[in-house]
Amino acid sequence: MGDRIGKPVSQRQLRVGEMIKQSLSMIFIRNEAKVPNLETNTITVTEVRMSPDLKIAKAYVLPLGGKDAEETINVLKEYSFLIRKILSQKVVMKFLPKLLFRKDESFEYAEKIENLIKQTNK
Repeated sequence: MGDRIGKPVSQRQLRVGEMIKQSLSMIFIRNEAKVPNLETNTITVTEVRMSPDLKIAKAYVLPLGGKDAEETINVLKEYSFLIRKILSQKVVMKFLPKLLFRKDESFEYAEKIENLIKQTNK
């Protein structure tokens, strides 16, 4: 997690990140972004991290069961303008941030740790 270094995350970043996470989640659940070839209601938004100037929102997402994650992320990246357009109707902000989609690795990480613990305890 390289972007933890430097200035601590401000309350404002956390608030805005949470707001965008909620809105994105709703958009995805209701399939409102109409992303071609993608059922967005199978996607979980696990976290949204805002840049300090609030101009960039990194959305960490996980497709159901973690399958086809790479393809899903690529489609989301390709159609982020569509998603952003819908988001602009839901979120009131002076500047709507640019959306960057990332695969949430934390579950895989947790699973690795769990497996390591199991192996150690044998």
